[in-house]
Amino acid sequence: MALLCLLLELRSELGTVLSVAHVNHKLRGEEADEDERFVRKLARQHGLELHACEASVDGSHTSGVSSGIEAAARELRYSFFRQLAREAGVTKIATAHTLDDQAETVLLRIFRGTGIRGLSGIHPRIVFEDQGHAFGEVVRPLLAFRRAALQEFLRERGQSWREDSSNRDIAFLRNRARHRLLPMIGEEFGEAAIEHMGELAEIARAEQEQWERAHPEIRGQGGGAAETRQAAGLAVAPLLTLPLAAQRRLIRAWLEMNVPDLSISFRLIEEALELARGAAGKKLELPGRWNVRRGRQELWLELETVGGHGETADYEYALVVPGAVEVPELGACIEARVVDASGVPEDESGELLDLARMPKEVLIRNWRAGDRFWPAHTAAAKKVKELLSDRHATGVEKKLWPVAVAKGCGLIWMRGFAVPAAFRSSVGASKAIWIRQIAGMM
Repeated sequence: MALLCLLLELRSELGTVLSVAHVNHKLRGEEADEDERFVRKLARQHGLELHACEASVDGSHTSGVSSGIEAAARELRYSFFRQLAREAGVTKIATAHTLDDQAETVLLRIFRGTGIRGLSGIHPRIVFEDQGHAFGEVVRPLLAFRRAALQEFLRERGQSWREDSSNRDIAFLRNRARHRLLPMIGEEFGEAAIEHMGELAEIARAEQEQWERAHPEIRGQGGGAAETRQAAGLAVAPLLTLPLAAQRRLIRAWLEMNVPDLSISFRLIEEALELARGAAGKKLELPGRWNVRRGRQELWLELETVGGHGETADYEYALVVPGAVEVPELGACIEARVVDASGVPEDESGELLDLARMPKEVLIRNWRAGDRFWPAHTAAAKKVKELLSDRHATGVEKKLWPVAVAKGCGLIWMRGFAVPAAFRSSVGASKAIWIRQIAGMM
């Protein structure tokens, strides 16, 4: 809203023809429809052309837990933006990302594990290209401005705006950063700390751009693996001649470029480097069915095929919290129930989840290669494969072992294991969430 008001004031000076784009993802029922009516009325009020579309987000638009609803919705929006650039003569699409959004992004990437590329945060400009030819771009002109300053700008002009109610749900990591972490940082370290995170993103972006120009080999052979679904090679000999810091950066960049949705940790980079230093024929399992294989002279990224003789199919089901869902592959149900914490047997109390931290929905699925889980009171996260091997699980039982994934948080439950400390119900809590596998089908 603030962005539109500013552009309305500046359009004569800028010499631009303004229009408005709105995407209704149908995620919040009547509230989402009211948002669209608000935008339509605003466009009529200012005599602006409106480009509107409905792009519902459902299972058909999500490609697994790593993307989630927010990523799927973003993909749909930007697909619409590309369509506008191609077909409606739109040359620039402005989005209203702020300095607060930038700081949240930088912090979350640090907490999840990142490198220089991740620290670059939200880019001020994204160019749409097709076979090397640009046909439009997204710009973020408000990245230097705080959200509160824009709200004050609107109040001074008597201009109302809409708030997305889901932005207040602290079950989401970004909302916890927005409503808890950033205010605390401002109070304890000064508001300049938020600006410094924006400056860090600018420095990291320039560093990454320069580094990528100097290292074209990060794209592998024959383009990105995520685009071709074929192997992308990285020569081992030149890699191992580099200083350790450059080796780590090259591995990270190669993985980021070829498997964009991959969550890359420091441990994963170290394991990939260990693979590079080792003998040919070994492989490293990644989430999402990707493997890194050590060839004679290269590291190769390979995507495993699904199905085949003797393989057990993967499964995944949405579980509303509280609620229950059938899992035919297990011949059982998984339920998430609000319980009296004091009534749960002591030997199972470690499986109780904090009621306030639980999202409204989790994904129940079998574990996948590369998944990691961190049970409370253990030194570090371990591969699920290793945890199950320690339990002597084998065959189909091991393959189908259920886990629960919360959007943006990774695995928060694994059958028979203590839940992670970050989600564990606090001592003395009267109510908690208990996720259990129960016999039989509903």
